Amino acid sequence: MTKADLVFTHGPVHTGDPARTRASSLAVTGERITAVGHDEVRELIGPGTEVVDLRGKLLLPGFQDAHIHAVFGGLELAECDLSGTTGVEAYLRRIREFADAHPERSWITGGGWSLESFAGGLPTRRLLDSVVPDRPVYLPNRDHHGAWVNTRALELAGLTRDTPDPSDGRIERESDGTPSGVLQEGATALITGLIPQRTAADRLAGLLRAQELLHSLGITGWQDALLGAFHGQSDPSDAYLTAARAGTLTARVTGALWWDRARGAEQIPELTARRAELTHGRFRASSVKIMQDGIAENFTAAMTSPYLDACGCPTTNTGLSFVDPTALREHVTALDALDFQVHFHALGDRAVREALDAIEAARTANGRRTTRHHLAHLQVVHPDDLPRFARLGALANFQPLWAAHEPQMDELTIPFLGPERAAWQYPFGSLLRAGATLAAGSDWPVSSPDPLAGLHVAVNRREPDATDDRIFLPEQRLDLTTAVAAYTAGSAHVNGHDDAGTLRAGHLADLVVLDRDIFTAPPGEVARARVLQTYVGGTRVFAATG
Repeated sequence: MTKADLVFTHGPVHTGDPARTRASSLAVTGERITAVGHDEVRELIGPGTEVVDLRGKLLLPGFQDAHIHAVFGGLELAECDLSGTTGVEAYLRRIREFADAHPERSWITGGGWSLESFAGGLPTRRLLDSVVPDRPVYLPNRDHHGAWVNTRALELAGLTRDTPDPSDGRIERESDGTPSGVLQEGATALITGLIPQRTAADRLAGLLRAQELLHSLGITGWQDALLGAFHGQSDPSDAYLTAARAGTLTARVTGALWWDRARGAEQIPELTARRAELTHGRFRASSVKIMQDGIAENFTAAMTSPYLDACGCPTTNTGLSFVDPTALREHVTALDALDFQVHFHALGDRAVREALDAIEAARTANGRRTTRHHLAHLQVVHPDDLPRFARLGALANFQPLWAAHEPQMDELTIPFLGPERAAWQYPFGSLLRAGATLAAGSDWPVSSPDPLAGLHVAVNRREPDATDDRIFLPEQRLDLTTAVAAYTAGSAHVNGHDDAGTLRAGHLADLVVLDRDIFTAPPGEVARARVLQTYVGGTRVFAATG
């Protein structure tokens, strides 16, 4: 009998396999699992076998993130980081301190501020001028659908009261029309082209910095949701290809090639060529990302009925569809025929419907294929569209952390959606009951990449540190087994790794060890768990210290 390279004993082992959900031992030979069971697995222990005594700690499949921006997140870790607080004074102090610490930087960049920190979600240029008056400042919010800039940045870009809004964005303005310091959606490109470009070395360093963080959170693979140049930001694809060729990409990564919404079908041959070029080792670019709308907080998410105003009256604004719905159906049909997966950003209920219509058109024209199209975000889903996911084989890709009462939801979203639409938000439970396949991700650096925090919200519909007892749409809660499956088998399915996401013989040994069994702990304590070890293909890529 061939002895194993690695054996875990004295579980519990959560397999995610319906045929055997729990075990106590698991063996690995090479990159793959060779046995799952109980005491009989110990027979595979030989003189050269590494034995990990779990001592009651939980072994489960490695987490996968179905929607993340890893390189951008890694780059931002080295810039002016405004995440983790909502205090305006704290923002200004961090910006001033960063500028003082980096006198060599011609631009101050970074981001991560929260919309709820400012009235109407709109900070001003004058606030930034008070701490950095002499250099341009460009700071995206945590959603990355808008940016806060100072007067110097506006001057360098030549933006005045006479500058028109672009077709895919909006310049927020003062009463006389002067730009106030916030650029929404496509308007950010009026500034980003002036910012010094990050180098290939910067991007590679950002990827490796991100990979280290993600492995520490138990993440063994992900789908990068934007490979391409976007609003003046440099394309991160080269970082992945360089790391894959050098063997320093230890995660399994699927890349989603950016669909340039200013262009049409003429870009499809280029995407096909890029798919072939950007496939090496653990990296493959087999998906295409289409951003169909914006976000609800700045009223650019595409809705089937108008947003309300502050008084609760209907406006004339129903948000933006970035790609014409008729053209979208044609493009998705063509991409599907070429075996591309389509990764939709679809946040409003009209965008969700337009994406589903496009998938339906592709299914009608091409038949059922294994392209695994998926819709990310799904903040507002019309009840009529819930059963279409299962019928069309469209995968529901959630970012669970957003499904909770917090200021951005309570102050900037619910009042402008109205009670009926507000009750359609993040319908995890409804989609599950309608037969949809669920996957999960973080959208980091928009929000935390920690899967345990996401699991906590998926199960509790409350933030881990919530101080009140309110539950956000409790009927949409998931049980923990289903939520874990979304973060493991569901996301592995989206990412094209059918031999990962569950622990069974023959599957990849992508594994995570937690410090406790979250299945026996109270649901409200899920986020307290911590990752102790992470393995990709049987190789340890993270071990906690202390």
